[in-house]
Amino acid sequence: MVEYKELAILKMVLMYIEKGVSVIGKRLIIGASIGNCVHVAGAAHFLNLAEGLDYETVFAGPAVKVDTILELVRKHEADMVALGYRLTPENVVPLIEELKEKSRTLDRQPVWIFGGTHPVATVVATLGFFDKIFDGTEDLDDCIAYLRNMERDVHEEKHETSLVARIRQKCPYPLLRHHFGLPSFEQTVTGVAEIAESRVLDVVSLGIDQNTQQFFFRPESRDPAMDGAGGVPVRDAGQFRELKKASERGNFPLMRCYSGTADVVPLAEVLADTIDNAWCAVPLFWYNELDGRGQRTLEASMRDAHELIRWHAVRNIPVELNEPHHWGLRDAHDVISVVASYLSAYHAKKLGVRNYVSQYMFNIPGALSFSMDLAKVLAQVEITESLADHSFNCYRETRTGLPFLSGDLLVAKGQLAASTMLQMSVNPDIIHVVGYSEAEHAATPGVIIESTKIVRGVIRSCLEGNVNSTADPAVQARKRELLNEADYLLRFIKNLYQDVSEDPFFDPAVLADCVRRGILDAPHIAKNSTYRGILSTRIIDGKCLAYDASSQSALTEAQRLQRLQAAGLLEKKNREVVLHA
Repeated sequence: MVEYKELAILKMVLMYIEKGVSVIGKRLIIGASIGNCVHVAGAAHFLNLAEGLDYETVFAGPAVKVDTILELVRKHEADMVALGYRLTPENVVPLIEELKEKSRTLDRQPVWIFGGTHPVATVVATLGFFDKIFDGTEDLDDCIAYLRNMERDVHEEKHETSLVARIRQKCPYPLLRHHFGLPSFEQTVTGVAEIAESRVLDVVSLGIDQNTQQFFFRPESRDPAMDGAGGVPVRDAGQFRELKKASERGNFPLMRCYSGTADVVPLAEVLADTIDNAWCAVPLFWYNELDGRGQRTLEASMRDAHELIRWHAVRNIPVELNEPHHWGLRDAHDVISVVASYLSAYHAKKLGVRNYVSQYMFNIPGALSFSMDLAKVLAQVEITESLADHSFNCYRETRTGLPFLSGDLLVAKGQLAASTMLQMSVNPDIIHVVGYSEAEHAATPGVIIESTKIVRGVIRSCLEGNVNSTADPAVQARKRELLNEADYLLRFIKNLYQDVSEDPFFDPAVLADCVRRGILDAPHIAKNSTYRGILSTRIIDGKCLAYDASSQSALTEAQRLQRLQAAGLLEKKNREVVLHA
């Protein structure tokens, strides 16, 4: 069976070929432990990583003498030599001095790399011989970046400034993103700088408060009592530029920001101009009268979403429709989340998006079992990527669900690590890290850095060979069941509305009508004269299923929709849709 690391490397190479990016030319690395050191794991792992990046490698083994190393360099005309030493720091000095002196006889100097414990690396650094020294605090992405660029100094690092280029640069290591925005603008600026200096994140996801999302262009309508509610208050374009400037240090993380809940395209223009918004994230069904995060009608917000998506597509800015987890967070059953994944990608593709970010939030509802949660996400991935082709690239983004994390911060740290390991099963391009403190308080820079390091530890282990949980027969069976049920619901919607709409899946009036009738529904949708909110769900055998309380049984989609029909909610004469070309 192919291991995760092999799949990740294969994916990387195939992606480079598909995108027309040249894989690095053949270079040869010799790896060994030097002198009397027999610890070779570091050198072996480094060579394994190099092989995945199309290097040729020669493993010389443990306790290799200096003369032998130089003989191998001459024989193979090595481009790089990676040497390890993990014993007493003082004992390495004469070995490196010997290497330094004898290497002068080489006709051509390779790039010399050293790896060891922090005390040994500190001593070796004083000797001034090696081009690059690893002391064990680096992560796999640091090694990947070095092997790709072979930079001799950290200041020569190249940090890609677009999402797709950054993904290519770091693959197979996923990009790491975290949400950040404090009620104080000044503290947020300072925090962005601290996070960038830590070099742990690739994307700072700027969380702005509701006043900014809704009233950026109408300051007279802001409620001062709500300043800082849910994020950082940003009052003008200059403040956005100040936040971006704060990120331009360390590893120069990308920056992105929430979409507005009003004046969506004008705000998108501001974000593109000020923070070079890495990608747009927009929901289809939310940020309106349905969830109270705006005053727009459901149909109006969908049309605004279409305009916003098309605006970004024309400019080739990636787009994410963060739709599926909105339904999951409201305890909709798993089938709804799978269908929402398809509808999201369908809208993005039809509106001309070339690079699509598909977010998969694990652990929602929080009581899902890990196996059934994985099955749901696998179904979402498969139905989403069924739309992928040469003009529509799908990038997977995973994250831990907020309701999953405990208010006990030590427990939450364990849950964050466990969820990340599960997420690695689907080979994400981006991991949206969730701070372990979120169940108790908003993440501070310190919490963000710590949480990201926890996630990095999991990624490191998984990239070296993860358990293939996706092959579990129970997981595969549930995935097929969800895909069949999702197909039933999609066909039902298409058949019900095909006589009034040329494209029911894309029509805001059709989709809004589906919500009003309960075809697309969730238990947490407020019941009122407009919306049903009549769906009932239960966790059974680790799955979130539609449920009928009267019979105390789970419902298939056929059974659920038959009940709506029996209640008179699906009669054509009551439909409120009109044809939209």
